[in-house]
Amino acid sequence: MTLSRSRRWALFTLVLVAGLLNLVDRQIISVLKPTISADLGWTDNDYGTLAAWFQGSAAFAFLFTGWIVDKSGVKWANPLGVFSWSLATIGHAWAATMGQFTFVRAALGATEAMGTPSGIKTIAAVFPPHLRSTGYGIYNAVGSIGGIVAPLLIPVLAAFYGWRAAFVIAGLVGIVWAAVWLFVVRRVKFADGSGAEPAATDTAYGPILRERRTWAIALAKVLSDSTWWLMLFWMPDFFHRQFGLSGTRLGPPLAIAYTGAAIGAMVAGTLASRLLIRGHDLDRVRKGTMLVAGLVVLPVPLALHAGELWTATLIFALTMGGHQAFSTTLFAVIADVTPRAKVGRVTAFAAFCGNLGGMAIAKIAGIVLAAGLGYLPLFLFASVSYLLALSWIQLLLPRIHRAESQADTDEAIAAR
Repeated sequence: MTLSRSRRWALFTLVLVAGLLNLVDRQIISVLKPTISADLGWTDNDYGTLAAWFQGSAAFAFLFTGWIVDKSGVKWANPLGVFSWSLATIGHAWAATMGQFTFVRAALGATEAMGTPSGIKTIAAVFPPHLRSTGYGIYNAVGSIGGIVAPLLIPVLAAFYGWRAAFVIAGLVGIVWAAVWLFVVRRVKFADGSGAEPAATDTAYGPILRERRTWAIALAKVLSDSTWWLMLFWMPDFFHRQFGLSGTRLGPPLAIAYTGAAIGAMVAGTLASRLLIRGHDLDRVRKGTMLVAGLVVLPVPLALHAGELWTATLIFALTMGGHQAFSTTLFAVIADVTPRAKVGRVTAFAAFCGNLGGMAIAKIAGIVLAAGLGYLPLFLFASVSYLLALSWIQLLLPRIHRAESQADTDEAIAAR
């Protein structure tokens, strides 16, 4: 069975659900941080250490997962990733000591590193160029919905069944997803007719590391993802410190913040696709979107001076929206400038660099807060991180243009 339009959208829907599970699984620990910390006696520095281990393991795993995705193709890479990180999620339910939690967090980070290159490569494989921005926008938006679902659903599960059960339930859902994917694609033949995307003839990392476009994207991911991971891991703690929220009371403000993220992704992706369809210049569309996203994040330090919960929540919603608009555009740039055979590796290497930034900011945040310096130094960095990332892209890629080697393949995809 070839990849029809209806099958394309069915696969895209499953990829969206996988992205949702990816974010929910990693968010469980941050949403339940006050509960788990009280139960196991964690300090801020302990939690920062766990976050850093998650980020570090994910970062280094990306050096391998990009190769796995390019080599195995999207048919097998997607279920392998979801099944693996679902097992790691379930493992949290049996962890009791700091060492055990460190192990399962590292395992979760390493296995979740399959998610980004698999998702980006799948969307690049099934959508024509002018629709990829929309695809990435929806992909990022649905991932953000995980940030809405997690603070609303997870505290309820923990209240009824205990915090350990939340990890088990989330992991079981992922295992079911992997079975459904394999059922849906059992007769699907992708571009090479073998049931997988064409394997790259060159799967080494050396060639992509010699290209300016790789480093333009990589450092931009370091700067922008640092802010995203800061929000992801520490925003619940900020609400707890600043406004005394915990448990189910964290749900509404976190849901609003992640709604902002979803809106940012959708608006950026949809608008970019419409502008490109109307013939606007690719370079201006991509960089203009990233500039607006960076400007939206500038007010984040004002959250510290918001005397009212919902004012701070709206500031975070803008910040999360700005990040997802920037991230959606950066994913589209990867698909624009990278030959399809290298998309998995370039995406994974960029994610590796972004996770290094996340690992650093997670640990730095723990140290800064333990030292009594508060969130101001962290939010000041966050406010300018996206404009710095765009400046770096402009320096290395003065003009964004589509990779020539994509032309024939893109025409074939558009004709399906």
